[in-house]
Amino acid sequence: MPQTQPESDQKQARRLRRPDMIAQQIREKIIEGNLQPGDRLPNEWIQPEVVKGSRGTIREALKVLEFQGLITTKSGPGGGIFVSAVQPGEAIRLLDNLFLFNTPTISDIYALRKQLEPELASSVAGSLSEDAFHALQNCIRLYEDEPKTAEEEYGQRLAELEFHEELARHCPNPLLAFTCNFLLSLLRDMTVCRSIYKEPNPALRETGLHYQVRLLRAIKAENKHLCRKIMREHMEQAEVYMLERAAMRTPGK
Repeated sequence: MPQTQPESDQKQARRLRRPDMIAQQIREKIIEGNLQPGDRLPNEWIQPEVVKGSRGTIREALKVLEFQGLITTKSGPGGGIFVSAVQPGEAIRLLDNLFLFNTPTISDIYALRKQLEPELASSVAGSLSEDAFHALQNCIRLYEDEPKTAEEEYGQRLAELEFHEELARHCPNPLLAFTCNFLLSLLRDMTVCRSIYKEPNPALRETGLHYQVRLLRAIKAENKHLCRKIMREHMEQAEVYMLERAAMRTPGK
């Protein structure tokens, strides 16, 4: 007896436009053919008689894949359609839009950060090159001095977040690194967080410096357990501060 397609899949299939369906077909062929970034897309894959679509529809399907970052088109001698790798930053920007009108709360974000950031810190202990270690130190130097303006305060808070991005850049687990960077991007996008980041708060800056200097020492000592402990404490304290400041902006508080 033939298997029936799940109702949810059937509804999704009905919603898809023909160009989107063809784009999915081509994507599946890329996966099945084990094509890698830089490989040319076989011309026979995009012939009207193969995909059962007009040339105009196929052009739209290719635009969909190009927008998704999966292919690039080159003209001139040696040109054609080539497989490309989606960059993490591009994927994060698309995901940011997913939550643009359904924003998670600060608690939602820190519920994940408290679990993932300690693992991120632990993952780089003992594996950082001297250049990578110096890059982390340089992030700290950007907010060592007392800020003179609200703009400087905001810039320093972003630099503090960049410290975590730098950690993710050297994480051996690409999924962990991507998720941590995505959570940072959500924080940057939140209006309430932007307001909090612009507030002068010397004590908070000193506390952040304290945790990050301790973390660098633990990383250099290759102490994974201590890295987890320091980062967990850092995230817990950051969550408390962000929630307190957010509550002060809530009417009636």
